[in-house]
Amino acid sequence: MIRIENLSVAFDGAEVVKNVSLDLVDGEVLGVVGESGSGKSVTALTLMGLVSESAQITSGRVLFDDVVLQEAGKPRDQALYRRYQGAQMSMIFQEPMTSLNPTQRVGRQVEEMLWLHAEHRPQGPWKHASDALLMSGRRTGQKEEFRTRVLEAFHAVGLRDEERVYASYPHQLSGGMRQRVMIAMALILHPRLLVADEPTTALDVTVQNQIIALLRKINSKQNNAMLFITHDLNLARRLCGRIAVMKDGQVVELGETEEIFRHPRQEYTKRLMEAVPSRMKKRTWAAGMTPDSSVPVVRVHDLSVFYQDGSNSLFAQKKKQCVVADASFEIYPGESLGLVGESGCGKTSLSKAILGMNRDIRGEIVSNTIRPQMVFQDPYSSLNPTKTIGWLLQEPLRAAGALDQSKAMTRADMEAAAYDMLHRVGMEDKYFHRKPSQLSGGQRQRVSIGQALITHPGLVVADEPVSALDVTIQAQIMELMRRLQQEMKLAYLFISHDINVVYQMCDRIMVMKEGRIIEVGETEKLFRAPREEYTRELLSSS
Repeated sequence: MIRIENLSVAFDGAEVVKNVSLDLVDGEVLGVVGESGSGKSVTALTLMGLVSESAQITSGRVLFDDVVLQEAGKPRDQALYRRYQGAQMSMIFQEPMTSLNPTQRVGRQVEEMLWLHAEHRPQGPWKHASDALLMSGRRTGQKEEFRTRVLEAFHAVGLRDEERVYASYPHQLSGGMRQRVMIAMALILHPRLLVADEPTTALDVTVQNQIIALLRKINSKQNNAMLFITHDLNLARRLCGRIAVMKDGQVVELGETEEIFRHPRQEYTKRLMEAVPSRMKKRTWAAGMTPDSSVPVVRVHDLSVFYQDGSNSLFAQKKKQCVVADASFEIYPGESLGLVGESGCGKTSLSKAILGMNRDIRGEIVSNTIRPQMVFQDPYSSLNPTKTIGWLLQEPLRAAGALDQSKAMTRADMEAAAYDMLHRVGMEDKYFHRKPSQLSGGQRQRVSIGQALITHPGLVVADEPVSALDVTIQAQIMELMRRLQQEMKLAYLFISHDINVVYQMCDRIMVMKEGRIIEVGETEKLFRAPREEYTRELLSSS
């Protein structure tokens, strides 16, 4: 059905995809794996006709059922692609929150797919196909039919209470629900090809399993082909019949999934396999610290955290919603305490309370260190894109000096401290004057870690610090965090949905469910003999 023949794609003369050849038949699931920058997404976007206008196809061509969609030396035929996009081939993107329109209800956005491909849709300069419908006065018949089809699509992807979802905005849905909406949008016209670009990266392990099971079910029921792009080799192994391994824009290995996992031919493929965190491997990064009678860095006792319920009325009495209830624990010097649980269980709310970002609390937080710092999941959105790396590393020092004059530093001292931290996180002086956009994902995360550590806090809250990184960069960041922990005697509160990462990184693990801490224990003991049924389900699902 799909043939990509000797495809090369260049940006500003630099080739990022080099002589890639892939093919898919009806019903097949082909996985494409590799590190960030290996050319996975550019290959998929070129296939879909979504790669930017600045991209040049320097060689090869893309075919769908022997119809040439793109070819080197020829401009992209947008009219041809419009007949295929959505109807014959569709795409699920990595982050639905940035792919869905935040100002439109999700039901209307999915319904728009039907109007755009309707045979006799109204013509006009409307922003949305449904606007054209309203302006034309065609409000009956087809409109109700399309609404029904959207509700059926929501039900098919496991969204219950379809009417509520239809009327919701993206921010009113959980991450897993938003991803299901994206899948419904991609599949509502029953395309023969589905391209899934990192569709489960930001999801916790149970929701991730649900999405994978859903994709497998759809593939089996509709017999559509799927191009599954991921840096998670375990996911690719569970879903894909064949795997293509990409490196530096080239396919370096291609074959049956189990054959590649059991007998990888290329050294690069072997390194990818070895970098995957697993409970089957010896724990490499855990500090090996056992809590003793030393003074804890942070002690939390009977902590409850609240949020105000939103209200559209200025006069309505706002009620408090308890999102964390009666949490008690300690974190000790040099220890890594893992915090796991499903999305919405209260992990981030608990961390915000410890950091002082939410003061609507009841209970006690005793901190025996200077203000804790945080490493965020996505450094691209948490680093100021207009500032240089040197400026960003000095900002926490400026803020500390503004809060406490005794900690104020001269400009020369701040610059020296920034250079020192740049070296500590494994980066060279040349990056000091660069901006975040000029760095790779792993380099940006190193800068984010440097920002958190430059004021020498005793506690660092790491909220999903490696989930957006490919496996080899993930291993480098985990090794960096372990080394800095030993050098600076840090304590970590390590939040992650990846159970295998937590197993490798943490000395103790704390399990949260629906705002409550239900189990705390040393890593090996908790994995070997969990007390709670929920913990057993969480471990088995990974």
